Amino acid sequence: MCSKQTLAINEWFKDINQYRETDDKSLLISQLPKKWQRHGDIILFPNTAFCHEWWSEVTSAQWTDLARRLKVRRLGLMGKTLCNDFRQPTVRLLLGTDGWTEHVDNHVRYSFDVTKTMFSSGNITEKMRVAKFDCSEEVVADLYAGIGYYTLPYLVHAGASHVHACEWNPDAVEALKAGLRKNNVVGRCTVHSGDNSLAPIEGVADRVNLGLLPSSKPGWKVACAALKPCGGYLHIHDCLNTKAMSKQEAERCYSEETVTSITDLLRSVKPHDDWNVKAMHLEKVKSYAPHITHVVLDVRCAPIT
Repeated sequence: MCSKQTLAINEWFKDINQYRETDDKSLLISQLPKKWQRHGDIILFPNTAFCHEWWSEVTSAQWTDLARRLKVRRLGLMGKTLCNDFRQPTVRLLLGTDGWTEHVDNHVRYSFDVTKTMFSSGNITEKMRVAKFDCSEEVVADLYAGIGYYTLPYLVHAGASHVHACEWNPDAVEALKAGLRKNNVVGRCTVHSGDNSLAPIEGVADRVNLGLLPSSKPGWKVACAALKPCGGYLHIHDCLNTKAMSKQEAERCYSEETVTSITDLLRSVKPHDDWNVKAMHLEKVKSYAPHITHVVLDVRCAPIT
């Protein structure tokens, strides 16, 4: 985090502490944040910051002063992510009443409510890679669209003629639709709310994105069915465990097993054809946990004629 901003927080604490008495000054100093997330004009501090009851007595005017020093208008405190189907964040606003904001990545405008949906900054390298694809005249199915992490780069940069974006979190759907409007691509996207297995996307896609972690395997059959009769590409997100073997061996085994699984699924959902399935590239996105890496396997699927 920028040292000037960290210094600004420390100076702010000194100023408010001049007329506030406390016996836990060292503890309070340890709770001053050294890193945070910024989305548009709002900063979200980690849940280790400002957690002593003393901070609850900081006034709105004092939080406003801190926001001014950090050059934003709103401040929030992140809590634990809820362990439900939507992985919703718990955010308490320290300053401000509205969580809607805009985050710009690679000239793509994402719009979302920080109190209802999360923004994953760790996927930036994959979003940049998608932006370099040439998808002109292609139809893309994004089975786990979220707030538009990949849907929007496919439309704004990769030039997809149309994207079918599937998402079952109502708050994420609302944010996705806002992002489509912000980027002026509403007319090139159909949003399918709810379970992607029920979306009418069979046989429509030249390319399918499966951006679900820790594994997108639940959507593999839907993805195979979504491909056009002439085939296309699957971009399969997964978590690769390298604890039991070398990275090279783990990558080879995963690629081979995935190709076998996709081949079997294609034969089941498109039984009139046999299929040539090939792993084209394995992209390593980021570390997900010790010995576990977020990867994307690009798979080409073509009917054998």
